[in-house]
Amino acid sequence: MKMAVFVVLLISLLSGIPSEALNVRGHLLKSKTFRSPAFSLGPGSVSNKYYHDIDFPRGHIALKSFDAEVVDEDGVPIPLHETYLHHWVAEPYYALKNIGEADEKKAPAMMARNDGVCKTTLGQYFGLGSETRHTATWVPDPYGIESGNPKKVPEGYEEKWMLNIHAIDTRGVADKPSCTECKCDFYNVTVDEYGRTISKNYTGGLYCCYDQTQCQLKEGFNGEVRKLFLQYTVTWLDWTDAVLPVKIYIFDVTDTAMLDGNADHSCKVEYQVEECSPEERANNVCTHVKTAKAVLPRGGDIVFGVAHQHSGGSGASLHGQDGRLLCESLPTYGTGKEAGNEANYIVGMSTCYPKPGSVKVSDGEVLTQVSNYSSDRQHTGVMGLFYILVAEPQQQTAPEPALCFSFPVPWCLPAWMSSNM
Repeated sequence: MKMAVFVVLLISLLSGIPSEALNVRGHLLKSKTFRSPAFSLGPGSVSNKYYHDIDFPRGHIALKSFDAEVVDEDGVPIPLHETYLHHWVAEPYYALKNIGEADEKKAPAMMARNDGVCKTTLGQYFGLGSETRHTATWVPDPYGIESGNPKKVPEGYEEKWMLNIHAIDTRGVADKPSCTECKCDFYNVTVDEYGRTISKNYTGGLYCCYDQTQCQLKEGFNGEVRKLFLQYTVTWLDWTDAVLPVKIYIFDVTDTAMLDGNADHSCKVEYQVEECSPEERANNVCTHVKTAKAVLPRGGDIVFGVAHQHSGGSGASLHGQDGRLLCESLPTYGTGKEAGNEANYIVGMSTCYPKPGSVKVSDGEVLTQVSNYSSDRQHTGVMGLFYILVAEPQQQTAPEPALCFSFPVPWCLPAWMSSNM
């Protein structure tokens, strides 16, 4: 009874406090909402742009979450069946100091990159797609993603952040799934964005839905061009010794490095799912399973995990060298029309938050990734990525919380307080 009363009081208390006033383990938790530069989309059009030096918290900080969605000029969320958010990624980089905005694109810059194995293609710190509204990005206490450490910035440079936003307008298109899966026939392209000829065996994917391409519209359809934004909320703490840093690892199920015996990871990012055979359909086994192995460079405790899949995905998992399950991430599909609940789209992916110290991985351990898709029909340009956050062993010194809540952000009671409930 005492516990129930306390929870009610806690909800009432927190609901009236701005996020900047919340404390995590005695440290001020800050949160701010920003918008990307505007991008314009007409029916069937594609925007895939990179924005440098975006608005972002400055200083030496511990990032706790990065949540985003597409909105219009009035801040109204845009549903996926109108504008499909193929993906967004956020990544820090080092730019030369005292350089004008006009010259920044010409000046040498260095991407900061995460610690994962696919650094040449998947270097982002944060990134999601259609599932962005209902997928947690919260980094649990006492951990944080370090940003703005002056000791890590090369001399003469400063840290900035960039966004890549890939969005496809599907209002009035001839076939929404074909447009969102970037089927080349519906985009009427034969060369990629660099002018290279697209192979005839490549039926759909990123090569065919690059910036300013156009997906086929229904005959006679007309619609307005509208200005949209990626609205993103960043939550952070000022860096202190109480924060334990985590490493970001991103694995790609298309990685063939271990199969090829190649030290360089061949992460192709996307792949194709063929329609199941009549025999498979008759036996109700229309599931395409793809696996890949990769070596984890440094071990520690997994404190967060989540997968990224496209429509048709039925879940993904990550396994240790001995076959043990490290994390499973399952999709939630929408059932309606409103933003965040769009039927037939993945609107969320479940996340793993292991109890601190309960899921350990070793230096050099071979991890196996599994990505499952429905093969009831063909799917092109699908993805099977897996993100994990790993805290190295020597960092495990802070006491773990005893009781946690998730409003308005995950929050924990100290052990002494929860034990008296």
